[in-house]
Amino acid sequence: MTKGLIYIITGDGKGKTTASFGLALRAAGNGWKTLVIQFLKDGSWKSGEVEYIAKHIPEIDVISCGGGFVGIAHDNKSKSHHINKAEEAFKIMADKLKKGDYQLLILDEINVAIDLKLIELSHVTQFLKTKPKNLHVVLTGRNAHPTIIKLANMVSEIKNIKHPFNNGQTAQKGIDY
Repeated sequence: MTKGLIYIITGDGKGKTTASFGLALRAAGNGWKTLVIQFLKDGSWKSGEVEYIAKHIPEIDVISCGGGFVGIAHDNKSKSHHINKAEEAFKIMADKLKKGDYQLLILDEINVAIDLKLIELSHVTQFLKTKPKNLHVVLTGRNAHPTIIKLANMVSEIKNIKHPFNNGQTAQKGIDY
């Protein structure tokens, strides 16, 4: 395997997690194992891709560790709850990587977790600097920190130009989740 690279998918547009799951499918198609750690999603809102992967794609492990989306409607959890969940996600990630089974790691919404100070920037940068050399890492979420961007080999920004949510359209099963 080649040297593992660091990829960031950021921006205010829709599709960051979707793009990262596309990479996971590509990796699985090439015989790689992928670990997806979801830093904000708590698994209570079942997405089509996570459900399908659980049933049909054993090469991809998805672990939803978050406390749910932070600071939006219906978020009645304390900030300390969200911090504890993000720290727990980071510990689970480290533990799962010890075995060396994975070639691709997706840290879904970790940029948001850093931006909201749910996880220490220094923990993430230290991990990226010392990660297994053959491990590819994808970090998703809005507001990628400049320090993380400097460590990355590739950064893509997804820009919102128009979104139906802004006109009152709710998320649609099969398209948005």
